[in-house]
Amino acid sequence: MGHIVPTPAGGYRANWRDAAGRQRAKTFPTKREAKAYLAEVESAVSRGLYVDPHAGRMRFGAYAARWLNARNDEITTAARDASIMRNHVLARWGTTPMAKIDHLAVQQWVTELGDRLSPATVAECYRLTSAVLRTAVRDRLIGHNPCEGVRLTRRRRKDTDDQVITQQELITQLLPAVPQRYRALVGLAGGTGLRWGECAGLRWDALDLAAGTVRVVRVAVEVSGHVTDKAYPKSRAGRRIVPLPGFVIDLLTEHQRRYPPGAAGLVFTSRSGAAVRRTTFRAKVWRPSLVRAGLLGKIVEVGPRKVMAHWHDGEGRECSQQFPAREAMEHLVKYAHGGLRFHDLRHSYATWLVSAGVPINDVSAVMGHEQTSTTLDRYTHPSQHRDQRVKAVFADFLLTPAPEQEPETEQEPTDEDS
Repeated sequence: MGHIVPTPAGGYRANWRDAAGRQRAKTFPTKREAKAYLAEVESAVSRGLYVDPHAGRMRFGAYAARWLNARNDEITTAARDASIMRNHVLARWGTTPMAKIDHLAVQQWVTELGDRLSPATVAECYRLTSAVLRTAVRDRLIGHNPCEGVRLTRRRRKDTDDQVITQQELITQLLPAVPQRYRALVGLAGGTGLRWGECAGLRWDALDLAAGTVRVVRVAVEVSGHVTDKAYPKSRAGRRIVPLPGFVIDLLTEHQRRYPPGAAGLVFTSRSGAAVRRTTFRAKVWRPSLVRAGLLGKIVEVGPRKVMAHWHDGEGRECSQQFPAREAMEHLVKYAHGGLRFHDLRHSYATWLVSAGVPINDVSAVMGHEQTSTTLDRYTHPSQHRDQRVKAVFADFLLTPAPEQEPETEQEPTDEDS
């Protein structure tokens, strides 16, 4: 049981034993404060909620390192979290004792981050910070999580989010603009809705061109420019069989004839025979193809070897500048804002299926979603002919003019009425 003793300086020292039986003490200016604190401590110890007042001296960075090392996340998730922790979270809280982090300080930090980072990145910074402090609460290092109740910047959807192209644009504009070596890769993504990792990790043994199907059983994972193979897809529902449209079968057949299988039987490889890297593909193949297809900026010839480039910057402003032909392409690839993302082919695929009347549970199955709500919420968008179809519902609802009636004549009051 705890007890209180006076100190030579005129204060009062509260003495108690913690949950491990170690002797603890804290000095207060008055006996009343010492008694109140001792009562709280003894109550916390008896209920198993005791927090050592000195434990919060541990610095956030040291505890966060232990927290990261103890997790068993996927390699891509671990790499992403480590990068955000290193570049944003530890830069602010690394040397701060955890007991010194309060709610207002976290709220101010989140607000300041919102001025220079996207809402999605701010949310990730907050998520990691809160997770570390929440674990510290469980370990009885601090009494509460100061991240609770912090308000984040709301993410506003932009016109460039989750874009959709039509099947006609895919076939007649985008695919012809893609280099031959990667045309089947883009066609596969557009015609099956496969994710990037599922396309990049695809092997010939998972394809049955005669039956027109592809089995999704493994994915490629890229971390720090290094591509590795993962022997299972994103989720249990991700292991699936997807039908191949005719144009995709044609593209894959031609691809098989032109390019021999890569290492371990990979369908798609770089010129060196290695696995395709997403970062390199985006810069060297995908965005240049969008420019050539007229889906990212615009290039107009104005003279011999001279062109005028038009594009929109990050603020949505329209920009124009004259370049030599080759430099115009490089400039648009680097500076033009927006443009279709490779993942938008997946959004387009789901939208085409739903618009064609394919049942949502079937769409969800070929997409590899465990919940149909995911398909509806994230991967379907207004179709090209939406307005016409909505109007067609009301095509027979025509107003029939009411028969004209002669206006009633107002009669003069008589003496009997008065």
